[in-house]
Amino acid sequence: MNAPIDRQAIEEFVYREALLQDEHRYDEWEALWAEDGLYWVPAGSGDIDPATQVSYIYDNRRRLASRIGQLNTGKRHSQAPQSGLRRLISNMVITQIDGLVQVECNFHLIEARRGELRHWAGRTTYKLRAAGDGFLMVLKKVVLVNANDPIVNLAFLI
Repeated sequence: MNAPIDRQAIEEFVYREALLQDEHRYDEWEALWAEDGLYWVPAGSGDIDPATQVSYIYDNRRRLASRIGQLNTGKRHSQAPQSGLRRLISNMVITQIDGLVQVECNFHLIEARRGELRHWAGRTTYKLRAAGDGFLMVLKKVVLVNANDPIVNLAFLI
């Protein structure tokens, strides 16, 4: 039997995760991940098989740590200077599946970069594992609304 869902704690986790990304606090963001975590941004449909079809991002925990290390150098050309980021999260649905908490929510992310504003939008699915008095991300899957179209350089953590 699953423990009752603490909706407020789960919402606070998702909002904090978004804030850490928006503020480029990558070390704190990385600490939210489980060792078996997977960060996935599929190209095209969210139902693709990442083993046989292209994804924009398909990072296991090791690759994710490498990506964060690159961003932390401050010398990653595509993020020098860093983009200004702010995201809005809505339509959160929380369920329990196989001992994990699954959160699905819509997002709208505004990126300010070199005098331009870009809008990114989609649906994020999180799978969270209880850990201590919080959670760790086992999965973060981001399906962009324009995932079937060519996109500009995705040089930050969406």
